[in-house]
Amino acid sequence: MSDRQPQGDPESERERVNRELLELLNELRVALPAVQVLFAFLLIVPFSQGFARVTSLQRHLYFASFLCATAASILYIAPSAYHRLTFRRTNKERFLLTSNRMAIAGTIFLALAIAGAVVLVTDVLYPAIVVGVVAAVVAASFFWFWFGLPLTRRIRESAR
Repeated sequence: MSDRQPQGDPESERERVNRELLELLNELRVALPAVQVLFAFLLIVPFSQGFARVTSLQRHLYFASFLCATAASILYIAPSAYHRLTFRRTNKERFLLTSNRMAIAGTIFLALAIAGAVVLVTDVLYPAIVVGVVAAVVAASFFWFWFGLPLTRRIRESAR
């Protein structure tokens, strides 16, 4: 099923922008809880008893994951703040494009945060070879399912 409007059902520019804005908001409703749960988990980790025993590399990996989760939170929440602060004073199409860019950037940071957290936990539990395999599988999965698959489809559809 294509995102394009069927030929027999014309959609005005205003209707299209409103529909796309609702789609974006619904997508953010799915992503935001994921980043909030991860962020909450990462907030409490340093206060747990075992955190004092992490290696320097694990500490750096933790902090990088924490910062990526923070960036994802900022970028996913930013469209709401942007909308409130520019309410009825902004071009809705421009707002939609800006919010879309923020959501994509937030998705990149969320993928990095989750991958970092998975690698950190794996590194605490298993030897380096397992960490390498898990890191590669997780990174490849994020890349393909979140970015590669949709971009491949986009390229194929634009070639038609």
